[in-house]
Amino acid sequence: MSPSSTQDTRRAVYEENKLKKRLRRLVGQAINDFSMIDENDKIMVCLSGGKDSHALLDILISLKARAPVPFELIAVNLDQKQPDFPADVLPKYFESIGIPYRIIEQDTYSIVKRLIPEGRTMCSLCSRLRRGVLYRVAQEIGATKIALGHHRDDLLATFFLNLFFSARIKTMPPKLRSDNGKNIVIRPLAYVREQLLIRYAALRRFPVIPCNLCGSQTHLQRQQIMRMLREWEKQYPGRLDSVFGAMTHIAPSHLLDRQWFDFVHLEPRKPDVSEHPEDISYPEENDTEF
Repeated sequence: MSPSSTQDTRRAVYEENKLKKRLRRLVGQAINDFSMIDENDKIMVCLSGGKDSHALLDILISLKARAPVPFELIAVNLDQKQPDFPADVLPKYFESIGIPYRIIEQDTYSIVKRLIPEGRTMCSLCSRLRRGVLYRVAQEIGATKIALGHHRDDLLATFFLNLFFSARIKTMPPKLRSDNGKNIVIRPLAYVREQLLIRYAALRRFPVIPCNLCGSQTHLQRQQIMRMLREWEKQYPGRLDSVFGAMTHIAPSHLLDRQWFDFVHLEPRKPDVSEHPEDISYPEENDTEF
């Protein structure tokens, strides 16, 4: 090996280790902030074959070795029988890294094709069917948590999708109890930008299976929102950091949702008789227009 090749290899290893430490820190912070993992948890890590879920499993394996509490990991892939799905790729990968795994085969693809008209978006129904299967499997294997690979950009895109198209202020929470109350879903990549995952997947050479087996759906609203976010970040660096930060600092009294703030019984603050008028402080209103 030539000196230049050796230097390039060392540089690549250095960059990979540096990025891995950064990802471990961000994932560890999210796990700690939202109490995602408890002692003796059995965590079902859902692997689609994409870069995000590959990175999630890889980082969780790394954190498991140095975690303050013991927990188990099991990788689960749902083979939905999309045409040309390379069914042998993930089992080979799981065996190569020595992780327990299960492959679930269920033909949800045919159901989606039958119910969704040609040219319409298939992702919503597909994800609902997939979620139902994964919830059932989690119960069967005794998993206490279900880990999904949604990252920070997914949370931001979901926020704007709900804002623009559903008239709601909500996103994907980092930790969620399923509607049936039987499963806890966690998203340890909640603080991780997609660009970091793209770089990490390339450095780690994960056997990525592209999410285009159903055909290209360039009209998806989520893709349009993602393009908008990328353009914002390009023109106004730091804007997405501000929006993401806003999702962690909610002021119900400065919104209009009567379910979350009691506007009906809102009364002026009555000063304590022991207080002098000059001692009474009032909330700043510099972020409110009248």
